[in-house]
Formats: sequence, C-alpha cells, structure tokens
Amino acid sequence: MRRAFAGVLVVLALALALAGCSPAADGGAAKQGTAVDGGASGAAGSVTVFAAASLKTAFTDIAGKFEAANPGTDVTLSFAGSADLVTQITQGAPADVFASADTRNMDKLEGENLVAGEPGNFATNTLTIVVPPGNPARITGFSDLARSDIKVVACASQVPCGAAAQAIEQETGTRLSPVSEESSVTDVLGKVISGEADAGLVYVTDARNAGTKVEEVTFPEAATAINTYPIAAVKGARNKATAVAFVDFVRGPEGQAALAAAGFGKP
Repeated sequence: MRRAFAGVLVVLALALALAGCSPAADGGAAKQGTAVDGGASGAAGSVTVFAAASLKTAFTDIAGKFEAANPGTDVTLSFAGSADLVTQITQGAPADVFASADTRNMDKLEGENLVAGEPGNFATNTLTIVVPPGNPARITGFSDLARSDIKVVACASQVPCGAAAQAIEQETGTRLSPVSEESSVTDVLGKVISGEADAGLVYVTDARNAGTKVEEVTFPEAATAINTYPIAAVKGARNKATAVAFVDFVRGPEGQAALAAAGFGKP
C-alpha cells in the first residue's frame, strides 16, 4: 500500500509540473507582466490625467484607445492651462499623470519634487493667428497684431502659449497690447469665436479643431517659438502602474498617431 501511495504522489507531482509549463499558465503570466496592443503591465483601475487645455481633442481620443487596449481601466481627464494645473497639483489635487504644454511648467513640478521618474517629451506645437470668418480686420501677419485699431487676445505670460507669444515679440521687435490675457489657449479661442476680439494667438491644433468657426492666418515667425510637451506620472499617484502605462501609451504608436491626427508635431 505504501508503494502504491508513493506512486500516486509521483504522478501528481509530474502533472503539476507540466501544468505550470502549459500555454494557459504562460498566458496568465503574460496578462500580468507583458504589454498587449499598446497596453502595459499592471494597467487596471482608474487613473486621473491632468493635461494642458490644447490637448483636449487628442487626449480624449487617446483615453478611449487606452481603455480599449486595457480592459478594466478608466481614464478621468482634467484640462486647464498648464500653470493652473501645476498650482492644483502642488496644492494636493489628486492627479496621477501630468501633461504640460511646455517644459517650464513641468520643471516647476519637478522643483516641488512631485514628478515620478524622468518626464518624456511627446509632442510639439506652434502658434498661429485666428480671426473671425471673413477676417474683417484684414490681418495678414504677426506685425498687424500691434495695430492700434486691432483688439487682440493672447494667453497670460505664465501660460505656455503666452510665453511663446512673448518670445516671438522679442524676436521680431513687435510689441502687442492685448485687450485680454487668458489663463488657457481655449479661452483665447473662445473670445475670437464669440466676436469679442479681432484676433487671437492660439496653437495650430486649436485652429484646426475650431473648423469653420475661425479662419487661420499663419506667420513664419511662429517657428522661432515651438513648444515642446512633456508628460510624467505624478509622485504619490494613487494608481502608479496605470499612470505609467498611460504615459507609455501616449508616447507609443497609438498615442503618437492620435496626436499627429490632431495636428501636433513630433517631439
């Protein structure tokens, strides 16, 4: 009887060993530790992404694709001017990921020791002029924005689009006197669409997304102030694994394709 019992134990041990090497076991391990279709290991649950206002269209698309590639995840997006988002995060707002419209505001967050790991650049953007349909003020270039009869709206200097506009002013020797300085580029666009301004300085991506609500007036001087967009997981993120997965997704093929479709340049 003891010999028969020992034989049974040997058979059971061999069966367990073979089961551990089976395709089903390998598949389980892949789910826990291997990227699949743009996803990343450990991606599950909710993640909150704080992103620059100019990223709204692209990131809404990317969030949907990320959730589809990582079943069980849920992405909450919060958009505002990069400077405002930094203030919110430093004051304790529950962000897992921060995507800035410039490196300066990401540097501020790093200075507060609130960035996990090294931020990665994922896109670039350039300013353009938007005017109401028909261009009633007959604006043809950047220098026209300095005319005394023009009501111009721009971003405030602490906002990435405002800093870029100031850089162009210095480069060209053109002095603008905006009737309003906004905290986000979408607010600038809104002023032009509503007819409160003759012209506004926004990103090319915002002009594209506005469609026929505005007309675009490009100017070559914009090339002197190209904004680079960095992204990083926030230190102390409530869902670090999914935060890192989302950052990787944005910088991966699907994220880059969505950004290019929205008009962003390569990092």
